[in-house]
Amino acid sequence: MQRICFVLQVKPERLQEYKERHRSVWPDMLNALRETGWINYSLFLRPDGLLVGYLETENFESARAGMAKREVNERWQHEMADFFAQADGALPDRAMTPLEEIFHV
Repeated sequence: MQRICFVLQVKPERLQEYKERHRSVWPDMLNALRETGWINYSLFLRPDGLLVGYLETENFESARAGMAKREVNERWQHEMADFFAQADGALPDRAMTPLEEIFHV
């Protein structure tokens, strides 16, 4: 099982709405995440907009590829894109670069 952690930056002026959107994630999006192997997926948000994502999966590239094939994911990513400060304009799911795990108990 891989443990994956990534960071993104939410625009400070969009923090409250970002949190509200995640209180009611679409049921078909939640199902797609489960069906493609996103286990224990959590998002943590700092007051300055630093977003830390964590998940467990058998294979992160396979899990990402599975989501990339889902129409619901494409809709969700386009709806959420403007919440993020991405220099290159990438959709959020394409900017998830795993951090190197250096310690685990």
